[in-house]
Amino acid sequence: MKYRITIACTKDKLKEIRIFVRKSLQNHGLDDVQISAMVLAIDEISANLIIHGHDCNPKDKFELNIEVIKGKGVIFKIYDDGDIFDINSYEAPNIDDLIKRQRKGGVGLILVKKIMDEIKLDSVSGKTCYRLYKNVEID
Repeated sequence: MKYRITIACTKDKLKEIRIFVRKSLQNHGLDDVQISAMVLAIDEISANLIIHGHDCNPKDKFELNIEVIKGKGVIFKIYDDGDIFDINSYEAPNIDDLIKRQRKGGVGLILVKKIMDEIKLDSVSGKTCYRLYKNVEID
């Protein structure tokens, strides 16, 4: 089963993304914890694209595709033409340092890398494709 949505790059669209991901995954035999983890990961990636890649410009858009494959898992593909950020080269900050400095943020990408089983970046038709894979049992 495939699902697709195009999103304007504004922070108020994050709720719409979370709802879209949750509804797309609900009827495939996944439990709420699995769904919530994937919603969190896609929300974090989307927030980073909107805020850091597009400076919350409502004229910019990106596309989110979800493919649910029985017996294999879930593939999320985000097509974007904003600034490229390679999540795989991201080195997590020291958690103790973040706490000491009382810094908000900096842990979202750590969560994404822990939640997802595979993350790849590709160039497709002049756009960056963030491909995130989660190996879960699908009905």
